[in-house]
Amino acid sequence: MNKRMQVTYYLHSGFSCAKDEVLLVFDYWLGEHRELADFRRLTLAELKQFQEIYVFISHSHPDHFDPEVLTWLGEVPVTYVIADELPADVPGVRMVCGSEVTLGEHVKVKAFDSTDLGVSFLVDLDGIRIFHAGDLNFWHWRDESTLQEIDEAEAAFRKACEPLIGEPIDLAFFPVDPRQGRGYDAGANYFILTVKPRLLVPMHFWGRREMAAEFARSARCRETEVIALVRPKEQMLLEFDDTGFMSINLLNYPDAREAGVLPASGNDDMLGMEDVFSGTDLPIDIDHNGGG
Repeated sequence: MNKRMQVTYYLHSGFSCAKDEVLLVFDYWLGEHRELADFRRLTLAELKQFQEIYVFISHSHPDHFDPEVLTWLGEVPVTYVIADELPADVPGVRMVCGSEVTLGEHVKVKAFDSTDLGVSFLVDLDGIRIFHAGDLNFWHWRDESTLQEIDEAEAAFRKACEPLIGEPIDLAFFPVDPRQGRGYDAGANYFILTVKPRLLVPMHFWGRREMAAEFARSARCRETEVIALVRPKEQMLLEFDDTGFMSINLLNYPDAREAGVLPASGNDDMLGMEDVFSGTDLPIDIDHNGGG
C-alpha cells in the first residue's frame, strides 16, 4: 500500500510532516517580530485534525524555540520532544546526543549531535525517515575567523556527521545560511555527499529565497534531489509505493490576494519578510521585486 506524507514549510527552520493521523512539527517559529502572516501559520483548527502531534525543538535559540508552541498544550494531543538544554520549565521528552525513544505506535526518534546548541533529530514515521538538522552545520565565518578556527569548525562538523553516514534518510532539512557569505552551502553539500539523503530541503536561509532556490538548482545530484520550499506554507506531497519508489509533488501555497492581505507593493512572495542581510557578500544578485 502506498504511503503519503505532506510536508509544509512555515518560516526559517520550521516545517511540519503529516501522515494520516500523525503530525510532526519541527522548530516552528513565527519570526522575530511575529511577522509570519496569520493565514500562513499552523492553526489550532489544523492541529485538531490529528490524533497525535509531536513538536520537536532542537535547541533554545529563539529562532528555533517559539513559546507559541507551548500554547497548544491542553488544546490538542501534543507531545514535545526537546533538547535537554532547554529550560527546566519546558515540558517534554528530553533528548541528548545518542538517546532514542519510541512514541506511540508510529514514531521513533534518535537524537544526533549539533555543532551549536542542542541536538539534531532523526525521526522514523511509519518507515519514512526524516532528519531535521537544527543548527548542525559547518559554521565557518570567512570574514571573521582565523584559518585555525575554520579548520576546527570543519573537523567538528565532520565528526558530528559521521554517525549519520549509512543511516537511510528519505527527507532531510538542512541549513544554508547566507550570513556565511561564500561557502554558505559547504555544510549542506558535505551532508549530501556523505550522508546521501534521498531528498534535501534547505532551511535557515533568513528569507533569502533566491539563495535557497539557487542552492537547490546547483546541489541536486544522482543520489539526492534538492527542492527549496521558500514561501511560507508552501507544501509538497511525498508518495512511496511498495517498492520504496518516492514521488514528489509540489502543491499550491496560500495566496495573499485570496486572503485579502496583499501588501501595498503587490508582491506576495516575501510577505512579512525583512531584508535583514542587505550587507551580505553572498555572490548572488538579489532582485527585491520578486525576480529570481
